[in-house]
Amino acid sequence: SSSVPSIPNPFPELSKSPVLISSFPPQSSDKHVMVYGEDSHSRSVWVSPGATAREACHMLVQTAHCSDQENWALLEVNPTLGLERCLEDHEVVLEVQVTWSLNGDTRFMFCKNYAKYEFFRKPMLFFPESMISDSADVNKGMTSSELIKNLLKSGTCPEIQGFLHVKEPSRKAWKKVYFFLRRSGLYSSSKGSSKEPRHLQYVADLGDLNVYTVVNSRKLYGAPTDFTFCIKPSKKPIRIQDLKILCAENEQTRTCWTSAFRLFKVLSIFMQETPCLSFYFPCVLTTILCSKSEASLVAMDFSGKAGGRVIQNPMEAQSAEREEGLAWRRREALRCSLPNLNSAVSPSSIHKTQLWFHGGVSRKEAQRLIEKQGLVDGMFLIRDSQQHAQCFVLSLCYQLKTKHYLVIPFENGGRKYYTMDDGDTLFIDLLQLVEFHQINKGILPVCLKHPCVCVAL
Repeated sequence: SSSVPSIPNPFPELSKSPVLISSFPPQSSDKHVMVYGEDSHSRSVWVSPGATAREACHMLVQTAHCSDQENWALLEVNPTLGLERCLEDHEVVLEVQVTWSLNGDTRFMFCKNYAKYEFFRKPMLFFPESMISDSADVNKGMTSSELIKNLLKSGTCPEIQGFLHVKEPSRKAWKKVYFFLRRSGLYSSSKGSSKEPRHLQYVADLGDLNVYTVVNSRKLYGAPTDFTFCIKPSKKPIRIQDLKILCAENEQTRTCWTSAFRLFKVLSIFMQETPCLSFYFPCVLTTILCSKSEASLVAMDFSGKAGGRVIQNPMEAQSAEREEGLAWRRREALRCSLPNLNSAVSPSSIHKTQLWFHGGVSRKEAQRLIEKQGLVDGMFLIRDSQQHAQCFVLSLCYQLKTKHYLVIPFENGGRKYYTMDDGDTLFIDLLQLVEFHQINKGILPVCLKHPCVCVAL
């Protein structure tokens, strides 16, 4: 048997893959990881010791047969303490799991997260002028957008400051304290909003902590508002005595603080471990480039035989837009007027097959789903109305807030339609309503962009 030559591996590239999935462990060094979907079902996977969150998400996208591969994330979730955190792309999955307590219920969750890189595209939304200034006082006169660009270009860190409610240790009371977030760490002021060194107290090191959003914080911790987050040492297990629980006045303030914690921590790691840059910033640059391309759309005419041409005359562009809209309406009316003999799904129930329809979820649950997948403009879902029979509700995120629009049935000419503006605009079914508002704002503050979906593993 020793004379028999070894059989070469026909797929050598698979043996070098950083993330492998199989019913049996491919190598003795690989570890078992349980990942949950938003439907509470789980999937057992095997990952290599150096597998990052970005690589794990790519593998899960392939195995779950997701329709798109963008904006997926791996969350660290602790239901008992109400903690949720999105893993950064460069974080090693097994290094995160090894910090968990064996008796705890911390788990990984695979879901959409549209806000993961959103603050690179819209820094003004995440870093308002009232909360940002330069800690070195050398960039006075800069806007927050210019400071963030300066931060990414040269590595200088702006200072985040503002009042937060902090839960006092081993007590139910909350105290309002002024905090400063600098590259050197998190500080609190013992005297109002004073910046003097003698009034500053050191709270935490940015390189050695993780920041979590807190779900159901009023019930669990008696928080004064729902906009709660906490920080804890990254190398320690999740224990309530190690949590520094903070509460903001509104969602924009909480988002500013949590985004700043993420940004400063990542930059501090990059200063020590430059290879991490190869995992993090390609996605960020792709996101920024996509945002620029969306802002530079032009009108095109494809009616000729020689190919498309750019419509430069504004009046001609408006006329083409009106004609395209009328043609779309005629196609939709024809589609819904013809008998559907090949399908058991009627036009009135076609919405039940769409990923953005969530059935009878409550208003609070709809807000939670949108918040978990990232509070970005244009994220939406449609659900059954719990207060009005035969009606629906469009839940839409705009400027870090979830707004709800009632969709009511409307009779016209003996036929049933749906409307959101008392009959001024009529839609044959909810699918037509969504398709229309994906290209037209109508009465909405923003077009529908990102459907809130739940993928089963």
